[in-house]
Amino acid sequence: MDIFNSWLVETPIAHRGLHDKDHPENSLSAFGKAIDEGYPIELDVQMIADGTIVVFHDESLSRLTDNDGYIKFLNKSDLDILFLKDSKEKIPTLEEVLEFVDGKVPLLIEIKNQGKVGELEKKVIDLLKNYKGEFAVQSFNPYVLEYFSKHAPEIKRGQLAGFFKGEKLAYFKKFALKRMLLNKKISKPDFISYEAKRVPNRFIRKYKKLPLLVWTVTSQSEYLKVVKYCDNVIFEGFEPKI
Repeated sequence: MDIFNSWLVETPIAHRGLHDKDHPENSLSAFGKAIDEGYPIELDVQMIADGTIVVFHDESLSRLTDNDGYIKFLNKSDLDILFLKDSKEKIPTLEEVLEFVDGKVPLLIEIKNQGKVGELEKKVIDLLKNYKGEFAVQSFNPYVLEYFSKHAPEIKRGQLAGFFKGEKLAYFKKFALKRMLLNKKISKPDFISYEAKRVPNRFIRKYKKLPLLVWTVTSQSEYLKVVKYCDNVIFEGFEPKI
């Protein structure tokens, strides 16, 4: 796949679906709304206690549900009694999302893993093996991308990066990820996804041969500011007017 002529750069990508107050982020209804409008979907996956892969962004449940605790301690059976805030939507599994989207629009799947690499990534690869739609993966963790490079090189992968201001992250990790120092030897990405508020910068200029996506663009004015420096945007809270 020539990424410069692919879906990754053709149409703005809906961050966690086309969500709003009536359609929670990373929910089937938000994904359905993105499908209706023809937008590719960005979503987050992580693994819970029994090995199920769920589509959910945060480590904590408190922002997006009426429950305390952490997503990693749930089992699949818990998903039936846990609802996303102010809705009847449940936290979907990746398997459910793949069945729901069914190739109608492409998927950009963020692998959220700050721990040991291997089990989560293998499960995602196995779920995607027979999926007929278009998709790519991305991650902040270069070693996640290294796993995909070795075990599923046919899957296009993107290195997420940014300045991580205010994030609880070790200085050396911020330093390396900000500058994408592990790209050439570890992650070997097919594209870059960089923090919109930090574009342009001297670090991304080194990777002109790779498509550049920026995240997360939240207004038309911000879109007009960054679009001249990138190949595509990941957006939320508005719909870009191209």
